[in-house]
Amino acid sequence: MKNDTTIQIGIVGTGHLGNFHLKQLKGIPQFTVVGLVDSNPIRAKEMSQTHSVPAFPSVRDLLQKAEAISIVTPTPYHYEIGQLALEAGCHLFIEKPITDNIEHASLLLNKAEKLNKIIQVGHIERFNPAFTVLKKLDIQPRFIEAHRLAEFNPRGNDVPVILDLMIHDLDIILSLVKSEIKDIRANGVKVVSSSVDIANARLEFINGCVANLTASRISQKIMRKMRIFQEKDYITIDFHNGILEEYKICNSLPTADINDQVVELGGEEKKYVLYRKPEVPQHDALKEELIHFANSIQNTQKPETDGESAVQALSLALTIQKIIDQ
Repeated sequence: MKNDTTIQIGIVGTGHLGNFHLKQLKGIPQFTVVGLVDSNPIRAKEMSQTHSVPAFPSVRDLLQKAEAISIVTPTPYHYEIGQLALEAGCHLFIEKPITDNIEHASLLLNKAEKLNKIIQVGHIERFNPAFTVLKKLDIQPRFIEAHRLAEFNPRGNDVPVILDLMIHDLDIILSLVKSEIKDIRANGVKVVSSSVDIANARLEFINGCVANLTASRISQKIMRKMRIFQEKDYITIDFHNGILEEYKICNSLPTADINDQVVELGGEEKKYVLYRKPEVPQHDALKEELIHFANSIQNTQKPETDGESAVQALSLALTIQKIIDQ
C-alpha cells in the first residue's frame, strides 16, 4: 500500500457507468478515490465537483497517484489504458468485456502475471443477489435457457450485442457447466445499429448439456432470466428482479419448510413437486464486486471474475460473432 491502509484507486471514464463506480467506491472504506480522468473535460469537471474527487488531465498523471485503477471506458480503449496502468504498478478493475480481442486480453494477463498484479473484470451478474443464492445449490445442468433483453440505448453500441449483453450469460454458463464445448450454432441480425443487435446461440457441451441463449438490445421490455433444467430439478433465476425459484421432483412426500409448497402429481407412480422460493438477501451487485476487488488486492488472492475466466467468455463471444458474420 502507498502511505495508507486504504487502496488508492483512480477511475478512468466517468460516463453513465463510471458515475456509478464513483458513487460506490466513495462509500467503500477499503478504498480512497484519488482522482478521475475522462476524455470529455467538461464531464470530468462536473464529476470532480459532484463527487469531490480531483480530475486529472491524463491517465499518466492519474497513475502517479494510484495503486489501482477502475477502467470504465468504451471497450476499444481497455487494452491501451490497462497496459499503461500495469506498467505504473496498478491493479486493474476492467469493465466487461476485458478487451475487444483475444490477443490484447492475453497480453494484459501475461503482463499482470509478470508484475504480480490483479485483474478483475466486471462480469457483474456473478455478484447478483440471486446468483449468490444459486451458487449454494447443487447445480449440474442438463439444459439452460437464457434471455437477456434490453431497450435500445446508443450507449454500448461500440460492440455487438454478443459482447454487450450475451457475454454476461456466457460467463455465467461457463462458470456452471464443468465441461468443454463441442458444438456452437448461432445467428443474429443488425437492426438499428452497424453491429448485430439481436442474436441467438446454441451451445452443446461434451457432457451433454445444451444451452440456448438469446440477447437483444431492441426490446420493449427488460428481461434478464435464466432457466436451468437438471435431473428432477428446475431452477429459474431472475437477475433483473433478484428472484430465484426451484421446482424439485420427489418420489416421496418431501419435508417442506413453512414457505414451501408441495403439489402431488397424477399418474401410476406417485410423485411430488416441491416448490421453493429462497430468500434472496438484497445487495448492490456493483458494490459487492468492487469490495471483492479490494479483498483480492488486500489478501493477494485471485478474484472470482479474474482475467482468465473473462478471456474464456470473450473467446466464446467472439466465436459466436464469427459464426454469425459468416
